[in-house]
Amino acid sequence: MKFRSEMTGALGFMRGLPGFLRQPMSPDEAREIVLRRMRKRASNFVRVVQVGVFENPRSPYRAMFAMAGCDLGDLKQMVEADGVEPTLRALRAAGVYVSFDEFKGTRPIERAGRHIPARPEDFDNPKLERYHAISTGGSTGAARRVLLDLAHLRARLPMLLLGDVYHGAMHVPNAFWFEIPPGNGLDSVLLRVPAQNIPERWFTPIRGSGDGAAWRFRLATNAIVAVARMSGAKIPLPEYLPLDRALTIARWAEDAIRRRGACVIRAHVSKALRVCLAAREVGIDLTGAMVLSGGEPPTPAKIAQIRGAGARFHSNYYFTEAGPVGMSCTTSDDPNDQHLFLDHLALVQAPRVVPGFDVSVDAFNYTTLLPTAPKLLINVESDDYGIVETRHCGCPFESLGFTTHVRDIRSFRKLTGEGVTLIGSDIERILEEDLPARFGGSPLDFQIVEEEDERGFTRLTILAHPRLQIADDQAVVETVLASLARRGEAAEMSRALWGQAGTFRVRREAPSATARGKHLPLRVVKRPVSGDELPAARRERVAR
Repeated sequence: MKFRSEMTGALGFMRGLPGFLRQPMSPDEAREIVLRRMRKRASNFVRVVQVGVFENPRSPYRAMFAMAGCDLGDLKQMVEADGVEPTLRALRAAGVYVSFDEFKGTRPIERAGRHIPARPEDFDNPKLERYHAISTGGSTGAARRVLLDLAHLRARLPMLLLGDVYHGAMHVPNAFWFEIPPGNGLDSVLLRVPAQNIPERWFTPIRGSGDGAAWRFRLATNAIVAVARMSGAKIPLPEYLPLDRALTIARWAEDAIRRRGACVIRAHVSKALRVCLAAREVGIDLTGAMVLSGGEPPTPAKIAQIRGAGARFHSNYYFTEAGPVGMSCTTSDDPNDQHLFLDHLALVQAPRVVPGFDVSVDAFNYTTLLPTAPKLLINVESDDYGIVETRHCGCPFESLGFTTHVRDIRSFRKLTGEGVTLIGSDIERILEEDLPARFGGSPLDFQIVEEEDERGFTRLTILAHPRLQIADDQAVVETVLASLARRGEAAEMSRALWGQAGTFRVRREAPSATARGKHLPLRVVKRPVSGDELPAARRERVAR
């Protein structure tokens, strides 16, 4: 049944794609759409809940609202009296929320001792008709299917277009280094057609032939590109470019700067770092290049290396289920200072204890406000946390009403490298079961540490206790990668990219414990940052 519905949706996507591509959007039109959505924010939220929850018998939220004693009339009154975010906080306190593990499907939903049946597809938007299915990135156990509908792509277009305008990324040569499906590179390319900012080149480190993506993803990509070209959109075919050939993009950038005076490189942070390091190694000056990036935290060490090549850097904040979450402020020198896109998302924070880390964080809980969202989110925990503040900055995003800033964003349940992620619950199984079964010892003899090397690359260091008799450290890495490969297609893509990048390494060292004696399977170690790597505003605060 699922296969049949996905085939119907995919055929609808292909039939509707020419019309989507032939309907351009201007910056003025994009701005008016965003302002209109801001004015109707409260009513949009109520409408989403009405259609997606109260009129959708499959919705897991129906039972939560019933247990909270809140019907549609009550919701309308709450929103009219208090606004969207206060209403969401009240709902969360009453049990209307979904934790990160519940949303992933790795833990059952239970409220007040009652089990609420839910499958991952029960969070799908029931109104989507013309879509193609992708998987969320990273090794998240069973990959979550996300339906990317043409209406949703159209809804994302205004913020993408305005972001390119505000950052000066329009009408200059663009190159992408993003994966084909199940990655999001294809949709990023398609969106640039109605935005009238089509990239010159599209590179992918995955080609779809058993190297991280199944053949069907390669075939689907080629078919969609062919349909787009037949409709008149001159989008590029993806060119296979493994991670060790970043110099190809550096040379493209050198040529683009010579031709046009500027260019844009769009890639995950670590990929962009590879391009800039390759440029520096052969003496290419990237002054005039802009890096637009996301997918992992833009740490000071990475940004210092990118800027050291002459490139400017701006970041974005995105996750597959919701689409674009934010984009970096144009007046801030902090690359992780994001304007929250309030026209289609609401964000509240809630404390939660992080399993395996022995800490409590104010986790982000997101709610979708538009009827085109592929997943219906109501106080859904994203596994990120950070600082949320309201302030004025004079940035063009502020003129849209986006005065909420999110910064210092980190994930509390995953380790990140090369734009893909390793989820805590998955690596716990590898550390506690797979590695001891192969090399002996116990779960206390293994630990993984996320740290940056001297060049700024994120490394996942596997600590193995020196008392273990391990003849070949590389066998430990191969065991971890093989375990990831058994956990689904998205995990296979992570394994392939990390294998290329050499992300994993082994250190013979006793795993550390907390002051209370707890053994944490995952640790994040921050590399000491020099004064030159700090944003100017932070250097000033430190000096004071």
